[in-house]
Amino acid sequence: MLLLLLLLFKGLPCHGASTVSPLLLGFHHPAAEEPLSYHFIQISSFANHSWAYTQASGWLGEMETEAWDSVSGTIRFLKPWSQGNFSKEELKNLEALLELYLHSFTTEVQVFASQFQFEYPFELQVLFGCQMRAGKPSESFLNGAYQGSDFLSFQGNSWKPSPGAGSRAQNVCRVLNHYRVIKEIVQRLLSDTCPRLLASRLDAGKSELEQQVKPEAWVSKGPSPGPGHLMLVCHVSGFHPKPVWVMWMRGEQEQPGTQRGDVLPNADGTWWKLHLADIDLFDCNSYLGHVGCS
Repeated sequence: MLLLLLLLFKGLPCHGASTVSPLLLGFHHPAAEEPLSYHFIQISSFANHSWAYTQASGWLGEMETEAWDSVSGTIRFLKPWSQGNFSKEELKNLEALLELYLHSFTTEVQVFASQFQFEYPFELQVLFGCQMRAGKPSESFLNGAYQGSDFLSFQGNSWKPSPGAGSRAQNVCRVLNHYRVIKEIVQRLLSDTCPRLLASRLDAGKSELEQQVKPEAWVSKGPSPGPGHLMLVCHVSGFHPKPVWVMWMRGEQEQPGTQRGDVLPNADGTWWKLHLADIDLFDCNSYLGHVGCS
């Protein structure tokens, strides 16, 4: 997310079926120090000692940039700029390393499942990534989870059990720390490969990542919240980037009794959101032109 590069749009009224108290909306302009991030997510599900399935994908902020094709054993890039400025040879090496890792991961987990006291069926999750702040790498991370709970992480040059993960995590870290070559590869990926990939993608995808699309907004009447009240729904759609603020205004005060929905994705890469206002019908005179108050 190139949130640093967004401009704050001026508020605009939410037009539509009603001209009740104007609804203002605009893009949120984050603090300049907010980091940009790339992360790779792996989810491996183990049904028994002979069956396992892994899904893996890469994300730039909240935008999916690549997915692992387990059938062909290749990386499927979802954006024309996802490869950054990496050479074909370097991308091929990364793809081969990822294929070897995912295959070995499944095999080794099944071999050590009993020793590690993993109880079938179970799920393991791995989060790998890095952040950039003010144009410079600020942090890299690799965390693992067992059954959705924090389990271990890679810190400095060794594996550490997560607080509260217990003896099972300590045992896994003890085994992993014996593999010096693997630790060296992980260190290189975290300290060099990931920051370079993040920086090159931000540069290659600059035009799309900096794209700004103003929202469209309209009002409709929602289900009645109760006697003497009317629910208005403001639909805000088609905006990019994701951060946006929406509020119903009565004069210079925000209208009480509002409900803010989640920001959700559209198929074209833009976002949409619903914002509801519970209007007291006894205050209809305050909302000239309100549908249902005439």
